[in-house]
Parts: sequence; structure tokens; C-alpha cells
Amino acid sequence: MESLRSLMTHFPYPGRLEWLSRRPERHGDIDVKDTLTLIEGRGIGGDHYSARGGKREVTLFQAEHLPVVAAFCGMATLAPEQLRRNLVVSGLNLLACRQQQLVIGDDVILEITGLCAPCSRMERTLGPGGYNALRGHGGMTARIVQGGIIYRGDSVTVIPATTEAAQGQLFQHS
Repeated sequence: MESLRSLMTHFPYPGRLEWLSRRPERHGDIDVKDTLTLIEGRGIGGDHYSARGGKREVTLFQAEHLPVVAAFCGMATLAPEQLRRNLVVSGLNLLACRQQQLVIGDDVILEITGLCAPCSRMERTLGPGGYNALRGHGGMTARIVQGGIIYRGDSVTVIPATTEAAQGQLFQHS
């Protein structure tokens, strides 16, 4: 029988990068893109957060949660740009990737750093209760370990933790 630590590093399939955006200005319009340049230690090229670096260089949202949040808000559908996240990923449980690294495409590496809490702006965007609709479904934050260019349609793969120390760290932070 596999240990819980070992199980936490296994994912059945790679995910897929479905949608990309950047936010050139704080509170400005979302710029939907087919490609983005991710800069190690800085963020997304052309994004207003790119000069800050840190644990929130990129925000990710789970594609499968779009209909869930829409239902909580009484909406038929929800467009990714309404949530103001940078990347939408399908087919990979992002919450299970916390404290792990992802490869997007061939060589861009992100480290999932934590939950991406909703902001009060969601109340205006999604209507009354929008903030609470996103709680627990707000996505994840990440820092860029290795930069490069990513493309809509790229695969998103978890880098398996291979050492006992790395597996132990995953277990402690879960």
C-alpha cells in the first residue's frame, strides 16, 4: 500500500492551459492573450504586478470551477475574465498541487504558493454574494521558478516530488 505522502504526488493526467490574461493596469480591463511571457522572479510581462515578484506572480483558476461559481451566483455561465485571474487550467486539480511545481509547455516552471482569495470587487462583478461564491474556489497563486513563453493549449504537468524531504514538506503543508 502506498503512503499518503506518496499518493499526494501522483496525478492521473496532465492538465491543459485553456485561457491566458494579464492586467496592464490596476482595476483596468483584462487583456486576453494566446501567449504570455513569464519572467522569473518578476511576473507576467506587461502585467501591473510584474515589478513586484514574490508568491503572487501568477494567479491560476480551475476551469472546472467556472460552472460551480456561476451556479452559486445564479448565472448561466461565467467568463474567465470576470474573475481577473491570469491562467485557467483544466484537467488538473490545482488545490492538490499546492507547494508543488508545475511545468507549462516545454520549460516554464511555476511553484504553487497558496490560495488566491477573492477580492471585494467580486461583489460588483458577480452580484450580491459574489465574494462568498468564490471562497474556496478562488484559485491558486504561484511564483515563476523558470520563465519563458506559454501558449493557450499548452500541457500543465506536475513535477513529482522525488525525495522523502520534499514529500514530507508536501505532507506538512497540506
